[in-house]
Amino acid sequence: MKTLSDAKLTKRQMALVDVLLAEGGSMKSAAIKAGYAQGKSGQVSASRTLKLPHVQQYMMQRVSEQLGVNALKAVHRVSELAEGAKSEYVQLQAAQDILDRAGYKPIDRSQIQVAGDIRVSIDLG
Repeated sequence: MKTLSDAKLTKRQMALVDVLLAEGGSMKSAAIKAGYAQGKSGQVSASRTLKLPHVQQYMMQRVSEQLGVNALKAVHRVSELAEGAKSEYVQLQAAQDILDRAGYKPIDRSQIQVAGDIRVSIDLG
């Protein structure tokens, strides 16, 4: 998904970010798969590339998109657990998590009550 802000990105820069996001792994393998030179110089070039502001912007955009997709999977999984987990405890925890995220978290109240009279008497004589 290319936007106007991505206009400065080269195909190799985009590939580096996409490979790192899709596969994780080492900088060495990502650099090679994205088309950077093999060896230390390729790793250094790829590492410097990731520090460029327009590349970081693209990386954050892609990470955000990936988190959105994975959040949908997580919501589905928690819903499945709330409805069909074998353990009632797991069902309860999943249901509480759903309620918390929907804004129905119980109010966390702490009440401290001090009753009594404190007297200090110092006799210096």
